Amino acid sequence: MDAALIWKAVLIGVVEGLTEFLPVSSTGHIILAEEVLDFQGPPGKVFEIVIQLGAILAICFLYRAKLWATATGVLRREPLALRFAAAVVIAFLPAALIGVVAHKYIKAVLFSPWVVAVALIAGGVAILAIERLVQRPHIKSVDEVDLKTALYIGFCQCLAMVPGVSRAGATIMGARVFRVDRATAAEFSFFLAIPTMFGATVYDLYKNWTTLDWHGGGVIALGFVVAFASAAVVVGPFVRFISRHGFGVFAWYRIAVGLLALIVLSLR
Repeated sequence: MDAALIWKAVLIGVVEGLTEFLPVSSTGHIILAEEVLDFQGPPGKVFEIVIQLGAILAICFLYRAKLWATATGVLRREPLALRFAAAVVIAFLPAALIGVVAHKYIKAVLFSPWVVAVALIAGGVAILAIERLVQRPHIKSVDEVDLKTALYIGFCQCLAMVPGVSRAGATIMGARVFRVDRATAAEFSFFLAIPTMFGATVYDLYKNWTTLDWHGGGVIALGFVVAFASAAVVVGPFVRFISRHGFGVFAWYRIAVGLLALIVLSLR
């Protein structure tokens, strides 16, 4: 296996794991990283699909106690578990429905480094504005997220279909607008990511099945493991950090990366 390809796979796996659940756009970072590194993975985007699955499985592992309690609670028809599960499902539906309709257009037209750069900057400005203007939160636990708020968050998630916007950023900031506190907004975004990203992965596999190429399985497996590990490491510190310091640092990071990307793309 080519050593340069291994290092590129590791770097992109790290990028996926570190950025998937932060409000900085993992898809945007992957597009920019592959452009800069000139990464040529297996055909059919199988590498990108599998490393995304690695990141989401890290969330399933980290929050396995809550997921198990919810699953068993739903079977016992416990009101709290039923309400939480219903909130996640309702939040998932808008992106699921709109994604099926718009998937082909989004992949064909919007997956561009230029779109990513502009979206990163715009998202950073939006985060700064929301952090300044948001009202005092009144929802302080994922179990308190009501169905109406969950639906609003679900529609916000649809904005993340534009690469560079960030699924995590759209859902977390959407939750903040609807008066969810920072840590709860982040955790609800994590739980919403599970059906959203599993659904997107299955749909991508279905749409690309005829072009998928599993040659280079070692590179794919390496990217999967690295994405899982880096996501598992970053989630806990992220929740603690934003609880104390807010999202401002991520906003300025987005703006800086977006501006740098525009400069690099202009010079190529």
